[in-house]
Amino acid sequence: MYIAYYKEYSHFLGRDMEFKVYGHSGKPCVVFPAQDGRFFDYEGFGMVECIKNYIEEGKIQLFCVDSIDLESWSRKNGDYQQRIEQHEKWFNYIINEAIPRFREIYGETSGNYYYGKFLTTGCSMGAYHSANFFFRRPDVFDSVISLSGLYDANFFFPNHFNELIYNNSPVEFLRNMPWNHPYLDIYRNSKIVICVGQGRWEEECIRDTNYMKENLERLQVPAWIDYWGYDVDHDWPWWRVQLPYFLSHIL
Repeated sequence: MYIAYYKEYSHFLGRDMEFKVYGHSGKPCVVFPAQDGRFFDYEGFGMVECIKNYIEEGKIQLFCVDSIDLESWSRKNGDYQQRIEQHEKWFNYIINEAIPRFREIYGETSGNYYYGKFLTTGCSMGAYHSANFFFRRPDVFDSVISLSGLYDANFFFPNHFNELIYNNSPVEFLRNMPWNHPYLDIYRNSKIVICVGQGRWEEECIRDTNYMKENLERLQVPAWIDYWGYDVDHDWPWWRVQLPYFLSHIL
């Protein structure tokens, strides 16, 4: 399996950012870590191993990025505006710096520059990020696998809403999306998987998954909303089962 580590400067964040690549070709996939996680966690928790056959066969290439959740979503007692502005800088880093770089790397490893759209995935907070990026930028992403996520920004910014927070809250902006919005036809031609277990530590995630289901049904956007069993906990052992299962259908 081709594996490479990168550390490159981000002008949006004013610092070096790290990421890791697994695989040489196939569908490029941006992987977001769980809350406060790092770019190496996907490998460390066995998520790369559980889909290594897809990677080695050239069916998927993973780009595992770093988070800055501790400066934004997870930062306690911080100014809400500063927190969400920091998140937005990271959002722009991913879209405007990381994604173009991933296209170049894909060309270097596969022999062909990649002009198409990306798959994105993540677990827990990574599920939120993957859904948020997909629904905000369907011009960049055409498929998403979100496992055990929270999708309402109010959980992290209680009793406070401004435009930036609203724009990063899929539950809210989908709820209010008009029928003539140009993104709807793009969503309808994408692959959307939102999965949640019904075991331990999934209560809030079940609630937000229900909200997403209601919103997408109202908008007539086809999506695979999957509720797993009451023994399925909010934890890595189950995400290692879910990811290859959904990839077998998405790919």
